[in-house]
Amino acid sequence: MIPQDLLDMLVCPACKKPLTVKENGESLKCGECRRVYPVRDDIPILLIDEATIDAD
Repeated sequence: MIPQDLLDMLVCPACKKPLTVKENGESLKCGECRRVYPVRDDIPILLIDEATIDAD
């Protein structure tokens, strides 16, 4: 799990908007551009090429 103080500092590398933890806890989602970034071994992978676009 990502500590809240770290999460508060993270932004989407594509649009610079805040990220939120998805319900599954295994990814971070940008509410603005809808990119979803994976979290592997509690490390957020904030690479645009690794992101997917959320259809929800």
